[in-house]
Amino acid sequence: MQHLDLMEKLSQKIDVLLQKYEALQKENETIKRELITCKAASEEKDKEIERLRDELAMKNMEVDEIIKKIESIVG
Repeated sequence: MQHLDLMEKLSQKIDVLLQKYEALQKENETIKRELITCKAASEEKDKEIERLRDELAMKNMEVDEIIKKIESIVG
C-alpha cells in the first residue's frame, strides 16, 4: 500500500514538473519572439538615426557655407 502511495506521489510530482517545464518552454518562445521583434525595431531606429545624422551633417555644411558667404560680403 505504501509503495502505491509513494508511486502516486512521485507520478503527481513528475506531472507538475512537466507542466512547469511546458509553461516555461512557451514563455521562452514568447520571449524569443519579442526579442526578435525588438531587434528588428532597434535596427530600424538605428537606420533612422544614421539617416538623421547624415541629414544634420549636410545642414551643418550648408549653414557653414552661408556663414562664409555672409562673412565674405561683410568682411
